[in-house]
Amino acid sequence: MLEVLGDEWTLLIIQHALLGATRYGEFAAALPVSNSVLTGRLQSLVAAELLARREYQTNPSRSEYPVTARSRALWPMLTSIWEWERRWVPAHAESLPAMRHQVCGGDFAPQLTCQACGSIASEKDVVAQWGPSGSWERSVPTTTNRRRSDNRRGTAGLLFPQTMSVMGDRWAFALLVAAFVGGTRFTDFQSQLGAPPGTIADRLSVFTTEGILVNAAGRYGLTEKGRAFFPVLVTALQWAQRWYPDPEGPAVHLTHTVCAHQFSPVLVCDRCATPLRGAQVMPV
Repeated sequence: MLEVLGDEWTLLIIQHALLGATRYGEFAAALPVSNSVLTGRLQSLVAAELLARREYQTNPSRSEYPVTARSRALWPMLTSIWEWERRWVPAHAESLPAMRHQVCGGDFAPQLTCQACGSIASEKDVVAQWGPSGSWERSVPTTTNRRRSDNRRGTAGLLFPQTMSVMGDRWAFALLVAAFVGGTRFTDFQSQLGAPPGTIADRLSVFTTEGILVNAAGRYGLTEKGRAFFPVLVTALQWAQRWYPDPEGPAVHLTHTVCAHQFSPVLVCDRCATPLRGAQVMPV
């Protein structure tokens, strides 16, 4: 999942595709991206079956890139990212717009609920356990992604700078997951993830600087901002386990302690409490 989605341009292209963009010129006009990067990302998205390629003109040859079922299923994660960045990351060059629910007509914030019982859920009442294909050894990266510098993140004019500090780096993503399941000390993260000490120290520094974790007397805890990233994590997990199933079974089992059932995340509108659908969510 991170190999496919751990790239800001990829997420932004998919976001614009879900809002209706299909042609190269539409993506180029909407995003501050070079032609070579846009061409490469479109090709990789077609290869990953997140976009299709359909020729609409033959002389000269021109193609459009409609969304697929696999990319349409990403809207809960993208909606969660949008809400988290809009609420918790003030360092955007321009403020992110609100989201409008076309069913009730209100500007809304998505709320995470349990499909089984319908109640609002948080990281406090969802328990994660390894499934048949899951373990730290199988889930942490065998190679590290090249980290984008803080300066480049801050000046690129992109929409998801701090989300990419998590999802754009596999060690960072693994470390944040470890924090959600109870890791607090440097040695906890190092022993669970098996990462070099310098790698752990670097990611902890990034997360404390960005206010996702707080260091109190050598223990690292999630801040309110860090806990608010939970909907992104569980919707990303839901998407990954649907579209990249393992023959052995799921990597992670989630249980909602309130109802004792398997936890499947559902986003609802905080204004009308209606379950959201991607086609009904629009920026304003």
